[in-house]
Amino acid sequence: MCLFLQQRRGRRFSFRPEPDPYCQAKYTFCPTGSPIPVMKDDDVIEVFRLQAPVWEFKYGDLLGHLKIMHDAIGFRSTLTEKNYTMEWYELFQLGNCTFPHLRPEMNAPFWCNQGAACFFEGIDDSHWKENGTLVLVATISGDMFNKMAKWVKQDNETGIYYETWTVQASPEKGAEKWFESYDCSKFVLRTYEKLAELGADFKKIETNYTRIFLYSGEPTYLGNETSVFGPTGNKTLALAIKRFYYPFKPHLSTKEFLLSLLQIFDAVVIHREFYLFYNFEYWFLPMKSPFIKITYEEIPLPNRKNRTLSGL
Repeated sequence: MCLFLQQRRGRRFSFRPEPDPYCQAKYTFCPTGSPIPVMKDDDVIEVFRLQAPVWEFKYGDLLGHLKIMHDAIGFRSTLTEKNYTMEWYELFQLGNCTFPHLRPEMNAPFWCNQGAACFFEGIDDSHWKENGTLVLVATISGDMFNKMAKWVKQDNETGIYYETWTVQASPEKGAEKWFESYDCSKFVLRTYEKLAELGADFKKIETNYTRIFLYSGEPTYLGNETSVFGPTGNKTLALAIKRFYYPFKPHLSTKEFLLSLLQIFDAVVIHREFYLFYNFEYWFLPMKSPFIKITYEEIPLPNRKNRTLSGL
């Protein structure tokens, strides 16, 4: 149980590795990204909650009807009147962060999984307002913004892997949580907490976030890549893991996709199996009803934890 408790949250790392050339993004990560500017200490910065349906640029409000939302933060300097957007998302799209590639030349599944912060000038008002949210949540000083920027750099360099799933024992309130997700909303929540720690006073408004749950009994630790797929690994277990991931492979035809859905249903619902890769470790999840659920839960804005803001 001690090992499990150590693994249930995302690990921090000493550096961000260079992505493998095999990993290619369909949509370029952070194409208009720019360094976070240094604000004047006495500047007054407005902080905005930004939320829109995932892949809104391609599918409009389609995923919004399912409450599958992407979160970001906006800033506006009252001295320069410039706007900025900051978000955290996958380098190689969601599918690559959630499931591996099965490369014939490799024994182990190959993961293209990194997430990172993206900061750029401007706020696309129509993108956030049309099908989502653009609302003022706090006002901070330039000094607080600069301190937040230093924290973002450290957070971005040490929290590098995306995790789609929140895994817990049941949908009931207070149920045992086995694994935490690490995604765009968690970055926004961490940033809000940091701003509250620095003294930001948030407005009292409702804020909801998308979470994707898997439900299972207590997970079983299986091992890391070497112990499972290495020369002395468990060949039966290795084959079972690869067989589980096979239906999730990318670039399927319509016929292949429908067949894959049946295979996934058979594995997860009928046989109640799920293999999770978390913190470079493989875990077996004994799935149970309702198996998977997408929720849109309220998580309140934080309370101020530090000094009052003079002059704001």
